[in-house]
Amino acid sequence: MAPMGELARMVPKIHRGRGATAFAAAVLLFSLTSCGVIAEQGTGQRPAGAARTTTAVAPPSLTVPEVPAPSAEPTPEPTPGKGPACAAVRCTSVLVTGDMLVHAQLWDQARADAAALGKPGLDFSPLLEGQRAYIGESDLAICHQETPVADPDGPFSAYPSFNVPPQIAAAAKDVGYEACTTASNHTIDQGTGGLVRTLDALDAAGLKHTGSYRTEAESQGILLLQTEAANIAVIEATYGLNGQYPEYAWQVDMLDVGDMVAKAKKARALGADIVLGAMHAGDEYAGVPNAQQQDTAHALVDSGEFSMIYGHHTHSVLPVENYKGTWIVYGLGNGVTELSPWYQVNNEGLLVRAQFSQDPAGKWSASDLAWVPSVIVRDPYRWCSVAADAPQGPCAGAEADAATRLRTRTVVESMGAAAAGARELILSNKP
Repeated sequence: MAPMGELARMVPKIHRGRGATAFAAAVLLFSLTSCGVIAEQGTGQRPAGAARTTTAVAPPSLTVPEVPAPSAEPTPEPTPGKGPACAAVRCTSVLVTGDMLVHAQLWDQARADAAALGKPGLDFSPLLEGQRAYIGESDLAICHQETPVADPDGPFSAYPSFNVPPQIAAAAKDVGYEACTTASNHTIDQGTGGLVRTLDALDAAGLKHTGSYRTEAESQGILLLQTEAANIAVIEATYGLNGQYPEYAWQVDMLDVGDMVAKAKKARALGADIVLGAMHAGDEYAGVPNAQQQDTAHALVDSGEFSMIYGHHTHSVLPVENYKGTWIVYGLGNGVTELSPWYQVNNEGLLVRAQFSQDPAGKWSASDLAWVPSVIVRDPYRWCSVAADAPQGPCAGAEADAATRLRTRTVVESMGAAAAGARELILSNKP
């Protein structure tokens, strides 16, 4: 006869089965009890002089079905994302663009575009419309709001102390952006009032943001964005504030490796799968990154906490580097801007889409990096792709577009990007 303890151990094991198995086990247990196999219960004590009543009955053979142990990790649900074909089970893509630098000519254009559409006020969506097709082939798009914004009716001002129409935020949301970074050398052009107005305008448009903050508590937070496959953190900082000082030091994130790494670790602890580091730094109109950009970017990669580094501020396209297996996009040029008669590079930009994939061990890394050369044209002012398969046709003319594309490619690939796998982005679904 099986000892009491042994049979007691069998019961929960049996009940882990399903349906008929659990029922049959219960019936068997009841039968054993009725036949006297389990006859003594409680303390096991009996009155003095009483005879032991246990009947020696040989128990039938008892076979307990084995239940397979659950696997340590569930099989991940296939999530290919909106980027290129993905060899891994789970992939996601992130698109980033350069400075949204709004000058008077652009808000005049926005007013004309609104009037043409029968709308009051200003509408910047036509200016940004060309980006929509590329944003549509990414899982997440992030812009950079370079300047503070004014009230909807102004007054507006441009360089050197910007105070631009807040309608630019609504247009960014309209074409597909989900978040914007906000730390730049112009962040406090209009003091705390301008900083707060900018964040309020982004909130009103439905755009998340990081880099500048209304409260000290906000400054301690981490921008976490979700795609279907991954949690993505964005950490951004600026090299300076044009010699100005914020009312409180915590209002704007300044470029500091230690601070950025600390935020990245916090992001990982909060569940970030992918951490993007954004730097607002460099020499204006340059064609190469300066020492601060390279040293900072390399240090961030060396920390092991960042999945990709990218930058803006120079108003020119800068090289792309693959450093120790991590992409660094040193400068995205301008997302939107007025045309400069002196610096052709000011009129050009770079849109970059990075695809990240998850390996069997659960680690995320960039598996594809693609870029789009762009230019701003006028009459009317528009962002315009000069990629090989540009969907809208010529921008500034076939010859000028070819020159912009060649100049951009030459700079982008000057630090070995092509050999490392970076490529020009080809749209799979043209509008």
